[in-house]
Amino acid sequence: MKSVIVVTGSSGLIGRALARRLAETHDVVGLDSRPPKRIAPLREHIHLDVTKDDTVQTALRRLRGACAGRIASFIHLAAFYDFSGEPSPLYDAVTVEGTARLLRRLHAFDVEQLIFASSMLVHAPGEKGRPLTEGSPLAGRWAYPKSKLAAEQLLREHRHRIPLVVLRLAGVYGDGCQSIPLARQIARIFERRLVSRVFPGDVSKGQAFVHLDDAVEAFARCVECRHALPRETTLLIGEAQTYGYDTIQRTIARELHGEEWETRQLPKPLAKAGAWVRDQVPGEEPFIKPWMIDLADDHYELDVSRARQLLRWQPRRTLLGTLPEMVAALHADPLGWYREHDLPPPGWLVRQQREQPGRGAEQAS
Repeated sequence: MKSVIVVTGSSGLIGRALARRLAETHDVVGLDSRPPKRIAPLREHIHLDVTKDDTVQTALRRLRGACAGRIASFIHLAAFYDFSGEPSPLYDAVTVEGTARLLRRLHAFDVEQLIFASSMLVHAPGEKGRPLTEGSPLAGRWAYPKSKLAAEQLLREHRHRIPLVVLRLAGVYGDGCQSIPLARQIARIFERRLVSRVFPGDVSKGQAFVHLDDAVEAFARCVECRHALPRETTLLIGEAQTYGYDTIQRTIARELHGEEWETRQLPKPLAKAGAWVRDQVPGEEPFIKPWMIDLADDHYELDVSRARQLLRWQPRRTLLGTLPEMVAALHADPLGWYREHDLPPPGWLVRQQREQPGRGAEQAS
């Protein structure tokens, strides 16, 4: 019989891809509050709402029947994430208390490994040329990384005999983008918005990313190496090279418009005032919030040598190498691209496609 892998958040971006990858060699049971679009490759989907004791109890009772009480790896992806930047009780209810509810009942199972999906953002920002390691200072500068850091600590203190792996992931993207910040950045340059020409921070700084395929492979390698890993392991997972904001801007613009793109640094007080004003105007809610401006100079560059050593893993894809694929998808089906990323298309694009259906995207004027 195949060993059983359990994935919480199995209907999410990483969860779906991970289930496909692990189903090649294991029986994968998915736990999620949302049903999957299709049950394959899951052996079984179990409804789970981590904020409610009764549904957690019911879900794990069903899980016991599916795995006979033995779990090769319990991969915990379920968490709350919100770009508003505002404090939300869901960070505690889902990411922290939800993790605690699961952990209390997991002790009744024979669990060979527990993998927790954390974030590189639990670290304090670093400096260019000085990559962060797993031992770099921790901070958690806003609600999301704070909740991940709290969940990490909870797991370390209460995992007892269960071996624990914490994967601190860089920003995840895929061939179709699948990254909200990147999709917004591409759309701003595509539409030639004024805000696409300015940035409230050092444009040479940036944040590490990791391709979805590489992130999934890191999880899979953890499962494969579970008997060889230390009983408590923390690993940074991301691309070794971090590209500055200006480099990403220029790459997107060349692919979209075939031209060089200049991004000017905007003073933070002016940027905050502008973001506040745009936030008050009725209509589309702006993505850039005043709180994001304070973090514009944050730089995340990762040393992933420990993951290479323990997992024999290294990223095969790069963000700069994948950006042309993201832009090509926009050119091929502009309105479909906006729908896929849940973005309102500009009026000129809607009119253009209505007048000449099937026509590829043109440069915004």
